[in-house]
Amino acid sequence: MRYAGIDIGSRTVKLAVIEDGRLVLSRKSVTSHNPLGIAHELLEGVDYDRVTATGYGRHLIKGHLNCPVVSEITAFVRGSRFFSEDCESVLDIGGQDTKAISLGKEGNLCKFEMNDRCAAGTGRFLEVMATVLGFTLEEFSAAALSAKRAEKINSMCTVFAESEVVSLVTQGADRNEVALGIHKAIISRAAGLLKRVAPEGRIFFAGGVALNNCARNLLENETGRPVFVPPDPQIVGAVGAALSALENG
Repeated sequence: MRYAGIDIGSRTVKLAVIEDGRLVLSRKSVTSHNPLGIAHELLEGVDYDRVTATGYGRHLIKGHLNCPVVSEITAFVRGSRFFSEDCESVLDIGGQDTKAISLGKEGNLCKFEMNDRCAAGTGRFLEVMATVLGFTLEEFSAAALSAKRAEKINSMCTVFAESEVVSLVTQGADRNEVALGIHKAIISRAAGLLKRVAPEGRIFFAGGVALNNCARNLLENETGRPVFVPPDPQIVGAVGAALSALENG
């Protein structure tokens, strides 16, 4: 039996297929204006017996595929345990939200908090700030890592932060130092959320922002805790959805 999970996020659609307890296939694509169409493209030619959906667009695809859905929290609990059996705390920084999750010894959900009211401190925030500074996302992370000090960023609202960054650069601030300041502001916010939910133990770092080396380093420094990033941190939710399909099969 092959079990598929599809995670329709705000920025990316992810697909994962589990067979005999192994991840045998994964795909992802930008969500675009037509997330349902992207989901169908990812599923095209894929052999699976059951599929479960999660993410922002899970109910959109539910009616078209006649498949069950699971919440993002449930998907990330199961997905994180697939990659790390002793995982007890999860931080997911995705395109437009941040999730902090605490797990029990057996992998059961203990507590969680989400920041999903705006894009502050998320992947979208990073994208906007990188563009303002004239960097690609890869250059943005490298620039921040190369800085000797950080410019303080006071606002986490995307609109106000953009104005603040433009003002700093106009005043002659070093772009790399501004980049580091932005990264520090994001991680400080995420670490505070995580501390309220899961104050101890190794951190399982998921989501697109986990691909950012500067963010990972700052998270370790800010919390004083080891950070584990799975091979592809963007597919954790999709893997969790696939495991839900297996468990409900």
